[in-house]
Amino acid sequence: MVKIQEIPLNQIRRPLPRQTDPQKVEALMQSIASEGLREPIDVLEVDGQYYGFSGCHRFEAHQRLGKQTIKCRVRQAPRSVLQKHLA
Repeated sequence: MVKIQEIPLNQIRRPLPRQTDPQKVEALMQSIASEGLREPIDVLEVDGQYYGFSGCHRFEAHQRLGKQTIKCRVRQAPRSVLQKHLA
């Protein structure tokens, strides 16, 4: 089951380093500042912890804008699914 909720940025673990395009982040910052976030990021909830593997540009834009939370599409998963994402 997937639910949409606002999650504090500091509660989302991003275990895989990603390279971001500074121009894309800047464009998203402008869009988010004027219109808000249109598309939530996807996170896994495993044992009460949140893990993000996509949405790195949106996540960074929120950080740079000083936002405290981000809208997420949350999917609960067992640890075995998390391990597959980390492999």
